[in-house]
Amino acid sequence: MIAERKDAHVRFATEQHRRHSGHNQFDDVSFVHHALAGIDRSDVSLATRFGGIEWRVPLYINAMTGGSPKTGVINRDLAIAARETGVAIASGSMSPYFADASTADTFSVLRGENPDGFVLANVNANATVEKARRAVDLLKADALQIHVNVIQETVMPEGDRSFASWGPRIEEIAAGVDVPVIVKEVGFGLSRETLLRLQEMGVRVADVSGSGGTDFARIENDRRDRPDYAYLNGWGQSTPACLLDARGVGIPVLASGGVRHPLDVVRALALGASAVGASGLFLKTVLDGGAPALISLLSSWIDQVEALMTALGARTPAELTGCDVLVHGDLRAFCADRGIETGWTATRSRSRTGSHSTSSYRTHHETIGGTR
Repeated sequence: MIAERKDAHVRFATEQHRRHSGHNQFDDVSFVHHALAGIDRSDVSLATRFGGIEWRVPLYINAMTGGSPKTGVINRDLAIAARETGVAIASGSMSPYFADASTADTFSVLRGENPDGFVLANVNANATVEKARRAVDLLKADALQIHVNVIQETVMPEGDRSFASWGPRIEEIAAGVDVPVIVKEVGFGLSRETLLRLQEMGVRVADVSGSGGTDFARIENDRRDRPDYAYLNGWGQSTPACLLDARGVGIPVLASGGVRHPLDVVRALALGASAVGASGLFLKTVLDGGAPALISLLSSWIDQVEALMTALGARTPAELTGCDVLVHGDLRAFCADRGIETGWTATRSRSRTGSHSTSSYRTHHETIGGTR
């Protein structure tokens, strides 16, 4: 039953990605062009640091799948691509492993094919500390993701219906495992209020994972006998909205959900993300062309992110938070309703004390969302 559900998730997610219009609120974010801002590419470093974690590049393959023979093959290809490009990788929810230990290799392949890479295990918010430790041990994981997905569970025919324990469980896991804990949504976004609660719980990092990409309300609705919950399609806040809402919360944030190309990666970094992840496009790429196709895509993205940083005058991902950014359209309307001032993002380069001042960039970043 679980294996069938995981295979269905892959099928519906892929179909959804193929028919997606391509527009989302990342298109409401643009850079002010400064023609003399560029620097030498040799001076650019893609390394990013946040919550005691350091990655070679500010890009990761976010949680997708596992739990069936087919998804085990997908995870193998994802792991090979991560190994060859140096990007971090997260497993899909490991609930199938807890229900059936014979599915272990569909997850452990992530470490088997990527022995020296940064691997994140993934559990749901109902997991016990013991299960969280088992997940970390199976993958020899460097960090643990806890996913929160109340809307998906609500629409899922066999989903959870009790959510009051999630907060206490997250707090217990954060205190009970020996690796950094990252709490992530699955595509509906983390609000400022949620981020502040997570910080109080001892969570080290949060992945805002907003709307605009794979829609799990739609996926679960597609799995129902009747599309009873079609009105929930598109629920939640976009990733750019979550990043702007997160300003000053003090917990490092990652960005995923609706990321389509390297410009979206750079936009998210400029809005305060420490790193940026994607799932849907990477899944489609692997299904169409295997690990070689994803290696090519990831390599291209890394190269283009570095090129854009060079043109924008950012020596590190953190320095992108000193670039001038304009907020338009529906995203600006969201900010107005939430009381989020956006004018400062359009002129923040003016406060630099000298050309590309590291200290002033750092000040801007601390204002946005914590120390990398």
